[in-house]
Amino acid sequence: MEAPCMNKLKQKEFTLASVTDLTSPSSSSPSSSPVVATFSCVNEVTELRFQESESSDDFSFELSSTQLFKLGPLQFVCVSDKDNSLSRGVVIMFRDDKESKDFSDSFGEWTKDAFKKGPGLPNGTVSDSTSKFDNKIEAASAKMYFHYYGKLLHQQNMLQDYVRTGTYHAAVMENRSDFSGRVVVDVGAGSGILSMFAALAGAKHVYAVEASEMADYARKLIAGNPLLAERITVIKGKIEDVELPEKADVLISEPMGTLLVNERMLETYVIARDRFLSPNGKMFPTVGRIHMAPFADEFLFIEMANKALFWQQQNYYGVDLTPLYGSAHQGYFPVVDAFDPRLLIAPSMFHVIDFTKMKEEQFYEIDVPLKFTASVCTRVHGLACWFDVLFDGSTVQRWFTTAPGAPTTHWYQIRCVLSQPIHVMAGQEITGRLHLVAHSAQSYTINLTLSAKMWRPGASQGGILQTSSCKLDLKEPYYRMSQPQVYPVAQEPPAQPQDLQIQSEDLEEVELLQQNANAQL
Repeated sequence: MEAPCMNKLKQKEFTLASVTDLTSPSSSSPSSSPVVATFSCVNEVTELRFQESESSDDFSFELSSTQLFKLGPLQFVCVSDKDNSLSRGVVIMFRDDKESKDFSDSFGEWTKDAFKKGPGLPNGTVSDSTSKFDNKIEAASAKMYFHYYGKLLHQQNMLQDYVRTGTYHAAVMENRSDFSGRVVVDVGAGSGILSMFAALAGAKHVYAVEASEMADYARKLIAGNPLLAERITVIKGKIEDVELPEKADVLISEPMGTLLVNERMLETYVIARDRFLSPNGKMFPTVGRIHMAPFADEFLFIEMANKALFWQQQNYYGVDLTPLYGSAHQGYFPVVDAFDPRLLIAPSMFHVIDFTKMKEEQFYEIDVPLKFTASVCTRVHGLACWFDVLFDGSTVQRWFTTAPGAPTTHWYQIRCVLSQPIHVMAGQEITGRLHLVAHSAQSYTINLTLSAKMWRPGASQGGILQTSSCKLDLKEPYYRMSQPQVYPVAQEPPAQPQDLQIQSEDLEEVELLQQNANAQL
C-alpha cells in the first residue's frame, strides 16, 4: 500500500525508448518492448521502478542510493549501490529531448525527497540517509576541511583577528534586543565564541552546531564558563543532518571565506535558515557584498611571470623543462595579500548576496558583469576583490569590511592576475565578466575576462580594442604577504642590472655631498 511522500509528490511515469541492464548477462541488449519508468513512494520509501509493458518482470532502485549520469541528449545511466552490495546499473534511452529533460528534473525532485529526514530524531543525532553535504562535496576535501578547523591553532588564528572578533562582539552587544530571551543557532560554531556572545547578550538558549572535532573543545570551553553553559547546547554534526527541538529566532555564523564564497559555507548558512529559522527571524550577518576593481601592479605581474620562467630551463639537471612552460604561464594562482589601495585604477563596483533571500542553488554559479571607467592612463594587470558583510540589527546596523586600506583581517584581499595586461587611457571604459563556478572541493573556479573599449576614434561603434582573461582555482591561492606593501604613486618596471649606467658626474656629485656632510660634522 502506498503512503504519501513527505513532499506530496505525485507518482510519475515515463515511457522509455529502451533499457539495457548492465549487470545482467541475459539483458546485454536493449529491451525489445517499451519499458515504463515510474517514480513512486511505497511505505515511505521513494523508488524508481522499471517494468516492461509486455512482461511481469520488473525491478526498482531506491532513490536514496541511486545516481543518474547523463551520457548524451537522450541517454542516461542509472546506478544503485544500496547497502554496500554490488552495484546495479541500467542504460536508459528516451525518444525526444522533452521526455529526457522531464525525467532528469523529476529525478532531482524525487531524490531531494528521498534525503528529507523523518520526524522524531533525537536532538543532535544524525540521519542514516546520505547527507546532502556529502552528495555535493568530495570526501577528501571534507576530511581536510574538518581536520583543519578541528585544530585549536587555527581557531586561535581566527580569534586573534581582533577586527573580526571585535566586530561580531559589537554587533551582538549593540543589538541585545535581538538576542535577549531568544533561541539562537550558531552555524559552524567552532570554539563556541559566538554562542557565548549570544548568551552574554541574554539569549534564552543557544544551539552550537559544529561538525569538526572542535565541538569537543567548545564543550570544554563553555563548561568553563558556568554562567553561560546552562544556556548553551553543543551539537556535534553537520547542519544538513542534525535535528533541533525548536525553531530559532536568530542565526549567527561566520560563514565567509576568501572572496566571500570560498569553502562554500554560505550554502550551509542558508540551509540552516531554511531548516531552523522561524519566520521573520534575524540572521547575523544579513547581507554580503563582493567588491571588485581593476588594478595596476607591475611588481606583482613581473613576480608572477618570473615564477613561470623556471619552466624555461632547457638543462635542469639534464632535463628540458620547456614543454611545461606554456601550462605554467597560464597556471597562475589567485593572489591573497594586503595591497595598497592606490593600486586601484577605477572606482569599485559590488555584487550583493542577500543571505535572507538567496537560495542554496544560486551559489552554485555566480555571474557578475563588470563595467569600470579608468581614472588613469596605465596597464591593467587584473581584478582586485574584497568583501564586506552587514549585521542588520534592530538597534544598530554594523558593517564589517576587508577592504584595502581598512584594518587588515585574516582574509586580506584577493587579486586575479590576467594572463596579459591591457592598456587603458584615463576615462576609458573597461568591461568584462567575473564568472564563479562551484566545484566539489568546497571552492570555485574563477573565470575572469576584462576588455578595453576603443578610445575616441571608433568608440561610437562600440568595438573591443583589447581583451585578456584568466582561469583560476580559488581553493589554491598564493599567500603573498601579511601586510600592505608600500608602493610609489607611479610604478615603473624594475631595471635590470645591465640597464644601470653610473655616470662619472654622478660619482663626483656623491663625493661632493659626502665632503660637505663631513665638514658640517
